[in-house]
Amino acid sequence: MEANEGKALTSTVDGVEYERLPIKTRVVMPGDDLHEIVRTYAADAVQDGDVLFVTEKIVAITQGRSMLTHEITPRPLANFLAKYVTKTPHGIGLGMPETMEMALRECGTPRILLASGVAAVTKAFGRSGDFYRVAGEKARAIDGPTKNTIPPYNESVVLGPKDPMRVARDLKILLGNKVDVLIVDINDIGGNILGTTLDRADNDKWVRILSDNPLGQGHQSTPMGVIRKHA
Repeated sequence: MEANEGKALTSTVDGVEYERLPIKTRVVMPGDDLHEIVRTYAADAVQDGDVLFVTEKIVAITQGRSMLTHEITPRPLANFLAKYVTKTPHGIGLGMPETMEMALRECGTPRILLASGVAAVTKAFGRSGDFYRVAGEKARAIDGPTKNTIPPYNESVVLGPKDPMRVARDLKILLGNKVDVLIVDINDIGGNILGTTLDRADNDKWVRILSDNPLGQGHQSTPMGVIRKHA
């Protein structure tokens, strides 16, 4: 296992050094079996006591929760709201009608309207992030297309995974219970632990260990990796 370009293999958190070892796979497609992907690429890479971390994106893709942008017809409200989403160089977020449309479907129109209203008020006072705090994890987990992503996901919208806690538990059993499993949403501006077989009180620690996004989010084709405490 080698570090992705511009990334490091190790991270030190609270005085402890951890290895973050990317696992390269083929491109995961809708219709693929997540268990088969993990069995094929991760089973021989993990050791007792490791933590396998899997991106929420491949979990969602194998659950049939990705779609090409041309398959989505945004309603007028989605077109309107998307204009007011702050764009960042790290991803489109809900700043395009297609991703906003999926947020309306996933979270419900009343919640998205409430989140938009709260964000409009608090942004005037210099506060940011309230839209996602009100809209919730389903909205935050929606990934839009980016030009550097592996096709066909450079033209796709991917929703958050269903029941990531159950997915984590199932993968732990699949690997013989010798490792713990995290389902993670990590990008270049932050992260969240969506599913875990560990104590949820430690979620912040795992986010800090992965805070530099060692898997990357472009053409790396490393949708999972191993966290191993340095001997």
